[in-house]
Amino acid sequence: MADRALFHTPLPPAPDLEVEVSRGFLADADEHMTGLLVETPWTQGEITVFGQRRPIPRLEAWYGDPGCTYTYSGRLLEPLPWTQRLADLRNRCADAADTAFDSVLVNRYRTGDDAVGWHSDDEPELGQRPVIASLSLGATRRFRLRRRDRSHDPVALDLEHGDLLVMRGPTQALWEHCLTRTARPVGERVNLTFRWIVDPFPTEGGG
Repeated sequence: MADRALFHTPLPPAPDLEVEVSRGFLADADEHMTGLLVETPWTQGEITVFGQRRPIPRLEAWYGDPGCTYTYSGRLLEPLPWTQRLADLRNRCADAADTAFDSVLVNRYRTGDDAVGWHSDDEPELGQRPVIASLSLGATRRFRLRRRDRSHDPVALDLEHGDLLVMRGPTQALWEHCLTRTARPVGERVNLTFRWIVDPFPTEGGG
């Protein structure tokens, strides 16, 4: 089924923030939401906070081409092989973003208590100006961005079922983003963030 952008818009102007949203991008979002909940081998990782190991407040899975390992928050993720569903979604998001992707982080937010704190997708393996395509399925959640030096007002928008958000340019270098907790009752949300790992097989010693 073809994707359909009900409307395609950039966020309000802000210095060095290159973000666009395609509302209703995924016409068959219901089918993929149901399939991903069942098919994904969800895990709950742990991170160290103030010297203590704590579970991450969401479930996740990392998929990608061979060699596309990913490190964040002190954790090393080895890629699962692409499923047919995820490969199809990767291709559709890559066409929309006009770039290639070789990996995806799939996050499952079970309730309003599940969230992700302020961060940037600026790990070295993503390169200097990464393009990140974020596909939202399920419950609507509030997505926030703030400039690292606090020189501009924060930006917020609600991401809905089937929306595609693309971040590019200097966004990861100069801005942070988060998905905040909410006290109101809210259903499950699945989010897929497609990325490109720079040189997954680096030559030892360079050159």
